[in-house]
Amino acid sequence: MTATSRVRAPELTGTWLNADTTLTLADLRGKVVLLDFWTFCCINCLHVLDELRPLEQKYGDALVVVGVHSPKFAHERDLDALAAAVERYGVEHPVVADNDLTTWDAYAARAWPTLVLIDPHGYVTATMAGEGHAQSLDRMIGDLVDRHSRDGSLDTGQGPYIPPPVADTLLRFPGKAIALDNGNLLVCDSAHHRLVELVDDEAVRFIGDGTRGHADGPADRARFNEPQGLCVLPAAIASDVGYDVVVADTVNHRLRGLRLSDGVVTTVAGTGKQWRSEPDEHAHDAVSTDLSSPWDVAWFDGKVIVAMAGIHQLWWFDPVKRTIGVYAGTTVESLRDGTLPDVWLAQPSALAVDRERLWIIDSETSALRYVENGRLHTVVGQGLFDFGHVDGPGKTALLQHPLGVAVLPDGRIGIADTYNGAVRCFDPETGNVSTLADGLAEPGDLVVNGTDVIVVESAAHRLTPLRIAESVVGGQRQQVIRTATEVGTGALTLSVVFTPPPGQKLDDSFGPPTRLTVTSDPPELLVDGAGEGTDLTRALTIADSVGEGVLQVVAQAASCDIDAVNAACHLTRQDWGVPVRITADGPTRLELTLHGR
Repeated sequence: MTATSRVRAPELTGTWLNADTTLTLADLRGKVVLLDFWTFCCINCLHVLDELRPLEQKYGDALVVVGVHSPKFAHERDLDALAAAVERYGVEHPVVADNDLTTWDAYAARAWPTLVLIDPHGYVTATMAGEGHAQSLDRMIGDLVDRHSRDGSLDTGQGPYIPPPVADTLLRFPGKAIALDNGNLLVCDSAHHRLVELVDDEAVRFIGDGTRGHADGPADRARFNEPQGLCVLPAAIASDVGYDVVVADTVNHRLRGLRLSDGVVTTVAGTGKQWRSEPDEHAHDAVSTDLSSPWDVAWFDGKVIVAMAGIHQLWWFDPVKRTIGVYAGTTVESLRDGTLPDVWLAQPSALAVDRERLWIIDSETSALRYVENGRLHTVVGQGLFDFGHVDGPGKTALLQHPLGVAVLPDGRIGIADTYNGAVRCFDPETGNVSTLADGLAEPGDLVVNGTDVIVVESAAHRLTPLRIAESVVGGQRQQVIRTATEVGTGALTLSVVFTPPPGQKLDDSFGPPTRLTVTSDPPELLVDGAGEGTDLTRALTIADSVGEGVLQVVAQAASCDIDAVNAACHLTRQDWGVPVRITADGPTRLELTLHGR
């Protein structure tokens, strides 16, 4: 956390949602204002939305949260898409569409998410990046409310939020779906927080009472929180464990078991707390282990594989032994193939199985990847900052934040290319990508039911048959555009500054308390200094032959409470993608701040 005393907050610019007028900071004078810089593709940003809800409830109209939506992908600049995301994720505060990143630059934001706290007089009091700051924010907001209540400058009158109208539809932003043995479809009705069993677009059963929350039990009393993924267990396994379907209950950070015969729901993995510790490959008791936004599940190699989107990993879950552990990924958000588990993923969001291959959609790198014989391979996808709608050979084809994958009846791999509004297809025989359909409303999944292929058209709140009109799209390569930081060629000192919060100290009881991973896009940007280490200062060498690129930095620090009877441990972690422009006489030092929690 960085305190910035008596700095006047820059104005907010853009198009406003969830408010009946264009708001200015003058309109919010007298309120404690919390700016949340987010983009709706980012799982860390979605975590922050969940962390802010209790604070909004606690402080009421004394606190105004403003979502500053500074988009990463081209699709996220569409105001209708943003309005849909605001509803989909239950955002109950004003949002300003910062499509040109003007406000982002004014506040010198460098990472999604970034939070900025402004006092009732319009001055910035704190800035912090990343997630997990709810406790610190609660303390700081409480102090501001108390102080300005005493001096009479706090306005507790009605805030500017105006809820948008919501259409009454059977499904609301459905996530993923599966075909059951009886031919029916089971759908995660994500924004309604329930499951729905469908026959010919008619609901024959609801699983869950439709209220955001967590409760096990019969279908009419069970509760979910934005469930996304589904997996049918093999019959013998289902008979043994007493449930047939595993549900990725995403915002509850749990896996749930559904018994199809009577609709009873049980919790089979996860504590409900979000994972904030060190990953390891050991087996852990499933219901005693924290998870982080499980987004999809699939049966592969004798276990349930979990797309753990929140920490950029795949995990395995053994329903018979009731254990869980890491399958692939180190928590570094990037694109690196190799032998499991030492690979890098970026928000894995969909899984499908084709004999000996596990197909993976890696949404933040807009990538299609697969695991075979213990190795991860990438067939489409070029990195965190490259996307588009381009067909052709997989090495040159581009997607835009896909969220679904399926093995099609003809053996090709279908891709729900969500932000392109398209269904794409990868042919493992030729290595080519083509477009099967477009003009869809955020397709989030594909379901194969016999010879039929059905598209979960999430933003249209429906399931639609795939109508193939295959084509090859030339398209255009696109990149994430942000203001670049100038650095010089040659020696560059990267320093990540971490100071334990008051009442904490660095915790070296389990080894070095800090870790730093540095990579670059393109890789040739760094002549020297890439890789992992335990020192938060790193000597880098910048190539003079590369004009610009992105430094990808992941830093973490372990700390623990001082003088507490039951001292708690804290893991602070942040990912940065820092765009840099190389100049001959640029700065030779780059400093980033890791904010303690």
